[in-house]
Amino acid sequence: MGKRRKARELAIRVLFHLEFSPGEPGEVFDLVSENFGCEEAAVPFSRDLVMGVWENREILDRLIGEASRHWRVERMSRLDRSILRIAAYEIRFVEDIPPRVSIDEAVELAKIYGGDASWRFVNGVLDHIYNAHMEDASTSDG
Repeated sequence: MGKRRKARELAIRVLFHLEFSPGEPGEVFDLVSENFGCEEAAVPFSRDLVMGVWENREILDRLIGEASRHWRVERMSRLDRSILRIAAYEIRFVEDIPPRVSIDEAVELAKIYGGDASWRFVNGVLDHIYNAHMEDASTSDG
């Protein structure tokens, strides 16, 4: 398993923890990473994901809400919401990761950790976000 996959798994754990016990994300990150014995090489990318998602969660939740036609963000499972936020953050804000890679990783993580239909839901929402992002990019280019 690659270091970015491990970093995403750690980020999911931290964001999931923050869903139940809100706190300062840097402190929660340290607590979770110490207790789950993560690979040191995965820590910087994981921390960047957590901090980026946390700082931009209102924007991310708006994107996710617009993309999920029949589900309000607050009614989604906390795990699915964490996976969606990470992938939406990567699609929207991380330029060195192709959006399709972010989507594929999120779908795989949803298959591993989510419910039976989670991966389909995650794929559908992220595909919508990706298409909207591509439309925005093409109209802003000119």
